[in-house]
Amino acid sequence: MVVALGVQRAVHEQVRVVRLERQVLRFRFVAYHRGAQHQVGRDYATNVLTFDYSRSPVVAADLVLCAPVVRDEAKAQRLPLQAHYAHLLVHGTLHAQGYDHENEADARVMEARESELLQSLGFGDPYAR
Repeated sequence: MVVALGVQRAVHEQVRVVRLERQVLRFRFVAYHRGAQHQVGRDYATNVLTFDYSRSPVVAADLVLCAPVVRDEAKAQRLPLQAHYAHLLVHGTLHAQGYDHENEADARVMEARESELLQSLGFGDPYAR
């Protein structure tokens, strides 16, 4: 998946720019991740799942992206696929660092950080609709 690999490189470049060089991430692009959705209490495939294993002293996490869901969402939202992958990779990376969106205040903080990072990567603000 060439688009995703380009986004992955861009995210790794951004990770260095924002001084998160101690972060360890493994990106997994999967056709379908049956069973993983049950770990987060859902009965459907999600676009991205973050499995964070540690946050200190080094952030270690797996980001699992469901390619068909990502593709379908990008098409439905009329987004370039690369931009949607970038958004989900940044979103998952922020979850690995402890950001969340369970309440409105936390969501505003996380969305602002996502927007800042995506714009620094050359993508548009995903929340500026």
